[in-house]
Amino acid sequence: MATEIERKFLVKNDGWRGLGEGTVFIQGFLSTVKQRVVRVRIAGNIGTLTIKGANNGITRCEYEYEIPLKDAELMLNDLCEKPVIEKTRYRIQHGNHIWEVDEFEGVNKGLIVAEIELMDANQPFEKPDWVGQDVSDDDRYFNSNLIKHPFSNW
Repeated sequence: MATEIERKFLVKNDGWRGLGEGTVFIQGFLSTVKQRVVRVRIAGNIGTLTIKGANNGITRCEYEYEIPLKDAELMLNDLCEKPVIEKTRYRIQHGNHIWEVDEFEGVNKGLIVAEIELMDANQPFEKPDWVGQDVSDDDRYFNSNLIKHPFSNW
């Protein structure tokens, strides 16, 4: 079983800009129930299907598979809940970790979050000065919830 251990933070300033290249992501959800989330994503020109289990703190099971780009496009257009998530992800090296900064567009424009994946829930890490409040336990910031309650409506 694959396990995802992830912390999520708000970004408090523009200090991250220019530190990494961005990739456009379009993603939608086939299932958004709390016990399981099924996501379809196009990142650049790569399609993926991801199944995630329920959160246990900052840990949950995760399975991800590459799928044909055309299949991902059709699923996003025809099967996924609307609206889809539009964002640009920037991968930024800081200390011994890669931070992923997501700058949202569309109905979630204005939201910028930073995520770090860890090997262990208690693993120490260095926070860059542009990383702010920890929102790992705040369900509002889950992408699967941003389609139901977009940031623009908060």
